[in-house]
Amino acid sequence: MEVVCLQEEAFYALFDKVVEHVESKRNNVPAKWIDSEEAMFHLKIKSTTTLQKLRDDGKVRFSQPQKKIILYDRDSINEYIEKHARETF
Repeated sequence: MEVVCLQEEAFYALFDKVVEHVESKRNNVPAKWIDSEEAMFHLKIKSTTTLQKLRDDGKVRFSQPQKKIILYDRDSINEYIEKHARETF
């Protein structure tokens, strides 16, 4: 077994690079569950009432882990958008 000694500055520089690398890999995968604001952005709607109607009609999947927290399934939103896509002539 080898022991490697680093100066404090070199250690922290290496540590920062490792953290940066891990964060860049983690950020490439979009979250499965998104909040109302992001769901409305992807659906290009501005009304929370419209989002609630989509939820109530069962057109988009959602989860409510707490009373005032509602999360939406990103895949469900993409499926809803694709379902309403029109083919070109």
